Amino acid sequence: MRDYPDKMTQEQVRVFGEDVLNIVSQIPRGKVTTYGLIATLAGWPSHARMVGRTLRYTPGAEKLPCHRVVNKEGRTAPGWMQHRLLLEEEGVVFRPNGHVDMKRFLWEPDDATSREGKM
Repeated sequence: MRDYPDKMTQEQVRVFGEDVLNIVSQIPRGKVTTYGLIATLAGWPSHARMVGRTLRYTPGAEKLPCHRVVNKEGRTAPGWMQHRLLLEEEGVVFRPNGHVDMKRFLWEPDDATSREGKM
């Protein structure tokens, strides 16, 4: 991954990717979380876009519940028509504006600690 090459070493990029995939694998059915929260939990709070790239370009990520990741407003990924359908099949409700009801469906792990100090 070539995002933020001036701020992350290759080893940090590798660990970040592993952390992202691990966090996404834990999102429970019927819940969502955000790119930004995943980045924060992985210890890189300013790297939300890199979370999306990790999910898009890492082989095997398609086997994870990537559909449970939305942006901070609850919007689904543009151009991915099945995103909303997959969430609705799990009981996730959308507000009239088409965004996930984040107050009801946001998943924030109780025992999560970010990897502060990695930067």
